Amino acid sequence: MYKTIYEALNRASSFLEENNREKEVARYLLQYVLKKNYSQLMFAMYEELSAENLQIFWSYVEEHATGRPFQYIIGQETFYGRDFFVDESVLIPRPETEELIEEVKKRVKPLFEANKILQIADIGTGSGAIAVTIKKEIPIAKVTATDISQQALEMAMKNAQLLDAEIQFKLGDLLVPLADQKWDIILSNPPYIGQQEADSLSDTVIDYEPHLALFAEEEGLQLYRKMVEQLPSMMNIPSFIGFEIGFEQGPAVQSMLQTAFPAALVEIVKDINKKNRFVFCTITE
Repeated sequence: MYKTIYEALNRASSFLEENNREKEVARYLLQYVLKKNYSQLMFAMYEELSAENLQIFWSYVEEHATGRPFQYIIGQETFYGRDFFVDESVLIPRPETEELIEEVKKRVKPLFEANKILQIADIGTGSGAIAVTIKKEIPIAKVTATDISQQALEMAMKNAQLLDAEIQFKLGDLLVPLADQKWDIILSNPPYIGQQEADSLSDTVIDYEPHLALFAEEEGLQLYRKMVEQLPSMMNIPSFIGFEIGFEQGPAVQSMLQTAFPAALVEIVKDINKKNRFVFCTITE
């Protein structure tokens, strides 16, 4: 059997490749089992791997080979440098969504007075990755997060507690729980995959991630439309709205927001891979 960390990692990487999985996942799983960061793992490559740790590691590798995302196997994912709990009740946070946080931080300074206590809402919070990160990055803000799933809200609350982020959580459909006040910033990464796209998704997504958080009617545009119908009466002046979108949905979502806010600046923003990923609506009058 494999005596060293290097031997176990090498075989596990090959095993995952043979099963059409990303070989790098073996390293993530081994780091988790050994409680080592990347550098520590590299330095320890020729150390002996205990029988107990080898057994745990291989059970994780074999489970991932069947298709289960490694984030659900270990129960966590890193987002914006912080570890979040995840399970099958919530989507796994994506690296692209970290760029939404960057865009928000970039837009806050020129639009609002310094030290203004911003009222920020995250719609369809899931794991709470957006809401918690915004609160940690803009501590003065008052952040509210909503979700239609009680299980998802419980996971988001768990992450807020873990990361010491004071957030108000509300159960309900989209903007319904927020209608009692006006907002400076509203953010959402809603379900935006059309049912017709289901066949194009990998088995790790379609078989394991929650369909409630993946799919929307009207070719994925339904929830944007429903939100945009309600938003005009809910926004302060100045304010902005930030949506994460499917890369083909930019023009449609931009058009919805421009119709709802004729005087606003509505921009489609690309992600690091040069794909349309966000629509921002900045309201100044």
